[in-house]
Formats: sequence, C-alpha cells, structure tokens
Amino acid sequence: MIKLGITGGIGCGKSYVAHLLQERGIPVYDTDREAKRLMVSHPVIRRKLTELLGEAVYEGDVLNKPLLAGYLFACKDNAERVNSVVHPCVYDDFLRWTKMHECSGKETVAMESAILFESGFDRAVDRVLMVYAPMELRVRRAMERDHASEEQVRLRMAAQADDEEKISRSDYVVMNDGISSLDIQLDRILQALKE
Repeated sequence: MIKLGITGGIGCGKSYVAHLLQERGIPVYDTDREAKRLMVSHPVIRRKLTELLGEAVYEGDVLNKPLLAGYLFACKDNAERVNSVVHPCVYDDFLRWTKMHECSGKETVAMESAILFESGFDRAVDRVLMVYAPMELRVRRAMERDHASEEQVRLRMAAQADDEEKISRSDYVVMNDGISSLDIQLDRILQALKE
C-alpha cells in the first residue's frame, strides 16, 4: 500500500485535490477534521487538555473552542503544548485507519494536512504531493472562502512554513493556478505511484 501525503499553504486547493483523489477511489484522511473529532472523543487527549487548561476546556462532550483558542494564541509555547498532545494521537489514528483500508484491499490512501512537515506527519507517508498556487490567487481564494480580510489571510500565511521549503521536501508538485489541468497532473502522479 502506498500512503500519499497532500500538503500546501492556505488557499492552494489541498481539499479540492483531495476531493479529486477521492473521486478516483483513493480514501483521504483529513487531519483537520479527524483532529477535531479526536479532541472530543480520545480519552488521552481529553485528559491531557484538561490537565493543561482545566475542567472548563470541555462542556460535557463539547470542546470549549474559545477557551482553547485563547490558550493556543496566547504564545507559541502553548500551541506547542497542545500540538504535542493532539498530533501523536492523530498520527496513530491515521496508521489505524490505513491498516483498515489495507485490509479492504486499497492500494493507495492519502492524508491531507496543511502542516504535514511541521507536525511530523510526513513520517507516516511514503510520498508527498505539494499543491501549489500563486500567492495572490491563494490570498483571494482564502479571503472568499473564510470571509476574512487580506491582512488576516496574510498573517495566517506568514505563520505557515515557506512554500519553497515544502516544495523541496515533496515528491510531486501540482500546480493549481486555475489554468493547468489538475486531472492531467493527478493522473500522471497516480501512474507514477503505480510504477
């Protein structure tokens, strides 16, 4: 089984590329969605977040997102503390999910993660596909999608790893500029993975 990591910066179109792979029959593990699920359901995460932030971090089975966000953005060390709790559980959950798909005969699965390299999730995959788009297009897409100002989007982008670094660490780069055919690019990559 081949495990393909999908990464890229804000507004590059990672989720759309993941959707196109799903249409081709490749299961995709969305780390953002699964991290949110695990933060509520995983007993280790619940215990450790409660130790970090107190009982108020959960209201029954609901995560107190404003409290967590306030803690996360208060300082870089806080974000690292939360990530050190959540990321290992997401990593293990991906490996469990992968085994399930391997048992069902899938030859390829994928993991979508904006922070694939930063989180260490790249260690769980065999190949990495970087989705790239020009900066101005990414800013415009993120502003429209998130109903955010240009300044807000650029601040979020500045907090992410540099595109050039991600490209240098990736096996494949898909250009998502609205001109180049994603279908043709993905078909070539999938063919290369089979070979």
